[in-house]
Amino acid sequence: MKFNIITLFPEFCKSIKNYSIIGRAVKNNTIEIKTTDLRSFGLGKYKQVDDKPFGGGIGMLLRVDVLESAVRSIKKKKKSKVILLSPQGKQFNQKIAQEYAKLDEMIFICGHYEGFDERIRNFVDEEISIGQYILTGGEIPAMAIIDAVSRYIPGVLGKTESKEVETFSRVNNKSIGEYPQYTRPREYRGKKVPEVLISGNHSQIELWKRQNTRKIT
Repeated sequence: MKFNIITLFPEFCKSIKNYSIIGRAVKNNTIEIKTTDLRSFGLGKYKQVDDKPFGGGIGMLLRVDVLESAVRSIKKKKKSKVILLSPQGKQFNQKIAQEYAKLDEMIFICGHYEGFDERIRNFVDEEISIGQYILTGGEIPAMAIIDAVSRYIPGVLGKTESKEVETFSRVNNKSIGEYPQYTRPREYRGKKVPEVLISGNHSQIELWKRQNTRKIT
């Protein structure tokens, strides 16, 4: 899978490539994460990427011609999706992450300033939001989606079971959560690890886990 992030702040987005599970997957060439500086497609001497809105208004809008040029320079693979990150988009969830993991390429357009020219919506495949709140740009949503999608790409996680039992996994076609988990010390400030977990009785441990699974809210 190749992830492409179109952004005015490429250095900010590069951090995801260097750490933890995602960093290891990049190092192993299981996934590829590329940042594209929107400014390099800017117009004129000063590489202009935005302009004032017609009809007046506060702030500046990213230009549709600059954004489309950036997308066209990247989109190469047949099984690809261009994603516009926006508060108005469809809310991202685990099911969408699983579907995206089947693609060969994803291209994220990170908005900034007051927004973007409405016409950019004609050049994208989907518009996605990560929640009902507003951020200063699309960079954090892009990295969150990359992280969630990557977990479903074969070879990214070290053990298959860590994906199968994680929060939001599905059992009998019903979403469940995770059961409480503990490690050493066995007692801390008067709070003890449940005795069943250290009993060695595997059937009772499995029963306890099922009975104590926290439901998703």
